[in-house]
This record gives sequence, C-alpha cells and structure tokens, in this order.
Amino acid sequence: MLNDSTRRRPFFPPSGIRLLNGAFGAWTVLVFAFLYLPIVILVAYSFNASDLGVVWEGFTTEWYASLLENEKIIESLWNSLVIAAVTTVVSVIIGTGGAWLLHRYNYRFSRAIQALVCVPMIMPEIVIGISLLVFFATVQMPLGFTTVIISHITFCFPFVLVAVQARLHGLDPALEEAALDLGATPATAFRLVIIPCLRPAIISGALMSFTLSMDEIIVTFFTRGPNSPTLPVTVFGMVRKGLNPGINALSAVFVLTTVAFVLFSERLKKLARR
Repeated sequence: MLNDSTRRRPFFPPSGIRLLNGAFGAWTVLVFAFLYLPIVILVAYSFNASDLGVVWEGFTTEWYASLLENEKIIESLWNSLVIAAVTTVVSVIIGTGGAWLLHRYNYRFSRAIQALVCVPMIMPEIVIGISLLVFFATVQMPLGFTTVIISHITFCFPFVLVAVQARLHGLDPALEEAALDLGATPATAFRLVIIPCLRPAIISGALMSFTLSMDEIIVTFFTRGPNSPTLPVTVFGMVRKGLNPGINALSAVFVLTTVAFVLFSERLKKLARR
C-alpha cells in the first residue's frame, strides 16, 4: 500500500519540470521571433538613409516625408479607403441581415445556403478573381470601382455573417419575446434590442471586412480598371521594379495602423464583457 509521500510525488521530478518549461519557453521565443522579427527589421529599415534599403547608412525620416509627396500613392490610398469603406458598410448590412434571417427562420435549404455563403471564405482568391472577371465580361460590365467593390463584398460579407451568427447563438431569445410582449413591433425589437446585443460582433466583422478589403490584391488585380488602382496593387507594381525605401516606410505605417486596429478591437471586447 502506498503511503502519503508516495502518492503526492509528482509524475515529473522538479528538475524535469524546469527543463520542460525552459524548452517550451525557448520554443515560444523562436516562434515569436520567426513571426515578428521580419516586421521589426522592416520598420527599422524604413528609417535607413540608404537608397537601396539594404545596407544601413544612417537614420532618416525622409522616406516618410516622400510618401506625402507621392501623388500615385496618395491616389491609390484614397481609392483603397473609399473601396474599403463602401465594402464594409454593405458587407455589414448584408452579413447582419443574412445572419439574422438564417437564425430566425427555418428554410428548406438553410444548411446548403449556409455552406454556399461560406464558400468564398475558403476558396482560393485567384479562383474568385478569375470567376468574377469572367462574370463581368459575360454581363458586359466595364471594369472599375464598381466591379472592385462588388468583388470585395463577395468575400467580405461572409466574415460578418459568421461573426454575427456566433453572437446570435449565445443570445437569449427571451429578450426579443419580452420586447414583443411590451408592444414593440418585430422591426423595433430588432433595432432596439437585438442590434445592441450584436454590436460587438458587428464591429468585429466590420473591422475584418475593412482590413481584408484594404489588403486585397489578387481579386483586385483581376477586377480593377485602368483608372481604379488600389494601394496593394500600386505597391506590388513598385516592388516589381526593385527595392524602394519608400515601400518600407509605407509598410511601417500599415503595421502601426494594424496594431491600432487590434488595440481598438481588444478595447471593444473589454467593453462588451463589462
């Protein structure tokens, strides 16, 4: 029969546990270094005075100043912001409405509809771009801002729909029933009761749509017109010509913007938990 000291003995000795913790810690450091060290180097070289951006020749901020003077980048950035804003608004409307309809009502082919809606989330972007290009050519729609916006909405609104659906599954149906019992119409109950409960999911889906639209290049490359360049397409064209320190500065700005979005999203999550 085992005594108390034998039963309480850990499976691993203390030295083995320390060794295991050290190995996991080293592995975690390596993973984070692999993920973020290239970004740190990119941001550091955005302050490099070298025209080639490969050899460090001193500290400078001229590449950030040159971004404000580059009309091509400013124009493409404005185009990307407009396209992303319109895409986000339409995606939120379609995604929220679609999620509510699929959650509230039972359709004969609701599972098939759900699967078809989520297909653009997993389909290769080059397939989406080529298929949309063929569709626009078939209906004889000229390529431009409209086709780019339609293309971005196609793969952005499912992310809003999935986020809102996840929130709806955890929503207490008694809230809507109480509002209806108090005399509210279904539309009023949806606007004053359901929408506030879905606000965190809607905002998360909107941020995801805006980020995906700003970052998209493959689908945009197939569906844009000559007068509708976006920032990722412009940057891709600049990279093809060779290394440019201005691209490092522009990428650093995008990194800081992404960090700001992440912090804002985390702030919203804390407010939602409260």
